[in-house]
Amino acid sequence: MRTLLSTAMALFAGLMMTRVFKYLHLKFPDVTAFLIAGVLVGPFALGRFGLPGIGFSSLEEISHVSILSSAALGFIAFDIGNEFRLSQLRKTGKTAVLIGILQALTATVMVDIALVVLHFVLGPDILPLPVAITLGAIASATAPAATLMVVRQYKAKGPVTDLLLPIVALDDAVGLVVFAISIGIAQEMSSGALNIISVIINPLLEIVCSLILGALMGGLLTLLEKTFFSNSNRLSLTISFVTMTIAFSSVSISLGSGIEISFSSLLVCMMLGTAFCNLSEFSEDIMKRSERWTAPLYAVFFVLSGAQLDLSVFKYPAILLIGIVYVLVRCLGKYYGALSGSVLMHCPENVRKYLGITLFPQAGVALGMVVSAQVLGNTMGALVRNVILFSVLIYELVGPLLTKNALSRAGEIVIGRSDAQNRARFAPASKAS
Repeated sequence: MRTLLSTAMALFAGLMMTRVFKYLHLKFPDVTAFLIAGVLVGPFALGRFGLPGIGFSSLEEISHVSILSSAALGFIAFDIGNEFRLSQLRKTGKTAVLIGILQALTATVMVDIALVVLHFVLGPDILPLPVAITLGAIASATAPAATLMVVRQYKAKGPVTDLLLPIVALDDAVGLVVFAISIGIAQEMSSGALNIISVIINPLLEIVCSLILGALMGGLLTLLEKTFFSNSNRLSLTISFVTMTIAFSSVSISLGSGIEISFSSLLVCMMLGTAFCNLSEFSEDIMKRSERWTAPLYAVFFVLSGAQLDLSVFKYPAILLIGIVYVLVRCLGKYYGALSGSVLMHCPENVRKYLGITLFPQAGVALGMVVSAQVLGNTMGALVRNVILFSVLIYELVGPLLTKNALSRAGEIVIGRSDAQNRARFAPASKAS
């Protein structure tokens, strides 16, 4: 009862915060309002008082409704899979793949170099080398949820947006591979044993099996939807399939000798959305209906994300220093990686100038990597966790605003223009091409 009431009040607080922002003429995206509302109702603010319905009194209480966050991430990945329509990929596919890989690897390399230098400055007791390498790998990840919410809220449309969503989707696959290799190297440094299976074989199996499972579920969904004649029933079937896919992706199968088949829920649901949007004639209408259904789910997701941000990390000077270096260097890596890729692919000037800025947000995928980083041991695992918590707090509060401003400067968000006008803004150009 208490958890249900707290969840309802969390959603209410998030929605009310958007009204406060509007009243104060603060031009922040709704994502930022939801996150700030979450911080306020979390266990490090109002939740401390333990009043029923006022907030979450502990992180454990938030974990009781973690199923909502898992569901939201699944539907976010499903929505992003819709960006991989073959008609669109023929125009942006090669460009998105090159930029997606280059910006992820550039961020990783630059953060690795910066933190390795900081390791020698601060000493191995404050910043161990395995931690520096692990943080560099986590730097590759971008938050698809915050990006999608900003694009959807402002109906952004144009060359930057057309590249942004596929790149954010590809970013997860690249990030998983980079992280798996880096965490294996970090483990070797801390324990002296290199496990090829955990470094190479299992990550590749996870990616391949995730894509196969998502494609199979997408094909089955397409076949079953043909048996229904109401788009409302088709939407219900779609929701059930996404939910089932999220559940299936939590399964892991051990093949012995350390080899394990596991799945990434983000990649599986992304592939489900990709297969569905390319195979089903009903996909466009279903996707539009899904947007309306998932809006409150996404709002709860961001409020819960804000509630889990640990404000106590600000007490530690070393974490603040490492976190600031991580945040700044990762942003430089994302920006110049995207810029280099855009120049190589001869992209328009607006894409070169603004695409990198839209890749700054970081949250869910990075926090998932933090959980895996606990294999480094309690001390190093805790350091990785605290630095990423600090960076996520900064990225999630500032990142959506930077994304919105970048898309506005690129001319792909026109404040005050109707939704229909905003969507049609680039339509003539796309038809001409």
